[in-house]
Amino acid sequence: MKDCHIVILSLCVAGVLKILTEMFLPHLNLADLEEECFSKVLPKVDKVFSDLMEEIASQIGGLTSQNTELRALLRNALQMMVQVLETLSGCVRHVCSFEESLALDTIRSLPSCILKVLKNTFQYCKESETVYNGRLSLVVDLLQALFKEAYSLQKGLMELLDRISLDSSATEEDACDMVIVIHSLLDICSIISNLDITLHANTWKFIIKQSIKYQGLLEERLRHSDIVCRLCDDLLASFHSCMELAEQMKQSGAPESSQSVERKFFQKTAKMCRFFANTLVHYIKEFKPYLSKSCGRLHHLYLQMYSKFPPSVYAPVISDAHCNEINSVILVAMDPLITHLLPFRPFAEVVLAETQQFGPELVFPQCLLLVNIMDKLPSLPEEVLNLWFQGSQFHEETPRLPVFQALFLSFQQCSTERAVPILVPGVMMNGQAQSQVTLHQHACVHLSACIASLPPAYFPQLEHTLLTALLCPDAQTALLAADAWCFLVRYGTAELCQHHVTLVSHLIKSCPGDCYQLSQLTFLLRRMFVMMTPNHQIEFVEKFSSREPQNLCIWQHVPLREFALDVRKRVEDDIVKSAIPVCTSWLDGGCKLGQLEKVNTALSAVLSVFRDSGDAVEEAQLQAVSRLLAQLWMRMSVSQVLSQPAVQCTLRLLLLLSVILVQSMEPQVL
Repeated sequence: MKDCHIVILSLCVAGVLKILTEMFLPHLNLADLEEECFSKVLPKVDKVFSDLMEEIASQIGGLTSQNTELRALLRNALQMMVQVLETLSGCVRHVCSFEESLALDTIRSLPSCILKVLKNTFQYCKESETVYNGRLSLVVDLLQALFKEAYSLQKGLMELLDRISLDSSATEEDACDMVIVIHSLLDICSIISNLDITLHANTWKFIIKQSIKYQGLLEERLRHSDIVCRLCDDLLASFHSCMELAEQMKQSGAPESSQSVERKFFQKTAKMCRFFANTLVHYIKEFKPYLSKSCGRLHHLYLQMYSKFPPSVYAPVISDAHCNEINSVILVAMDPLITHLLPFRPFAEVVLAETQQFGPELVFPQCLLLVNIMDKLPSLPEEVLNLWFQGSQFHEETPRLPVFQALFLSFQQCSTERAVPILVPGVMMNGQAQSQVTLHQHACVHLSACIASLPPAYFPQLEHTLLTALLCPDAQTALLAADAWCFLVRYGTAELCQHHVTLVSHLIKSCPGDCYQLSQLTFLLRRMFVMMTPNHQIEFVEKFSSREPQNLCIWQHVPLREFALDVRKRVEDDIVKSAIPVCTSWLDGGCKLGQLEKVNTALSAVLSVFRDSGDAVEEAQLQAVSRLLAQLWMRMSVSQVLSQPAVQCTLRLLLLLSVILVQSMEPQVL
């Protein structure tokens, strides 16, 4: 009886409301609508609608096709809900019929009531399949009517609100009411995203339009983080739908040119995705100063999208045609997002954070993002370059890395992508990528392009980063650093090349023993040395004299063939003359194992002379070195060779030298 009473009472109220709006409302002036009608009637409408929904929720569990009484009761309740929406639509149409300009205070109660009812209606429609649990057919016609009327009501409300104009004389209450409208529609957006694409898009258009229209009045009141977060969620959901549809069409083998249902839905979804991307960029452009808390979400959005797009190893398999279409329709629209955010310090702090909590699927997109950022930086003003190239400078700043350092760290983490290896589009010429290249080549080309336009003020940060990367344990990261360093040396002045060769030589001298850092330093020295001018080579000989035994650790790695012939012969002679005393001193000093490292360095330097010179070595040098080898061979012990790495190194050098000098060695030594 109680349930029936609620429905009957609601029916009476709905009937009275309909009479008021149809018979009484047309006789009121616009100025009297709020005070005489809306403020008094609409709160009751909201309550009636809520009571009806509660009634349906409490009774729906017993609904069956056999329970005709309950079925009739619930259908009556749904019909009344439809009637309430129709009545509210009538109110909206009546207000829109006035030709005079509309003020928010003349209809203040109407938008708030309608938005509450719409939110509840759309939520109910969204959950109806679950709520009715197989009994949807009993009320499906009324649910469709309910959604259709709600759709029409929201469209009418947005048209009505679009006619309202808030100027500089707007009150605090007006501003608060408009903010409530925008935030309420934002909540509705999250509900209708899977119900109707057109309504969803139109709702977002209205939200962004009104936010920008009243920017000066509302910008400090809007929940910018929520708006951006919802846009990101909708964009990501649409993007994932595009990728899933493309994957399904690939698996089914459907012709890419066909106008099948799947193809049309894919194109519609891609168009919606582009809409969200453009909307997000537009909102960021207008409200960037208020988006500091949203930068983490925006950064993550970029990474999530590229993690599911080829050539990521975590991307689904899709056709080349769909890949190109998604890239041109959707991802190209994301590029302006990064451009607008580059001057924004909070975004730089997020992207360049010292500690990044990435899952393995986001490491590769982060590397691509940093490369993209480097491409854009040369055209930006100095303050933006400082933000990205210098890193944090003071303790009170949020810690951030220089972009070069962040790139090398990101590249180092892409071990899977380098091992596969994945291929990315090469540099663009005439609007098209020339070829597919590895991640190493991709990073190297764009890094070199950035270095070419880098102001000299940022060279210290670059050099520090290159050295750190060169000395890291990952060989491919060290190779990337060496490639970039060689470009810097080749692109720069001869004096810059000389300076860096000198720097690396000093580092080699200070390197303790045989280690991977020494190997990477000497590899770089050999590559850079060939770029030195002849005059600077002579200065190098003077600075690191080959007559000094302590410099043999450098000369064993210098490509002697790069010298002019006269300089080369003098250097080779000095190397041999300084190396032999080192070895004889060790022999005369009791052949201590702890001093064997110096012998190995000397032998390695001599080996470099004979490898590069061959038959050009003087006879006296051949004989002197042959006699030295004979003495060293006599000191080799099988037990030490088996147990001591230093002795193993000596044995290797002796074998290499003996192969070269075999014809000069005495028969008894052989």
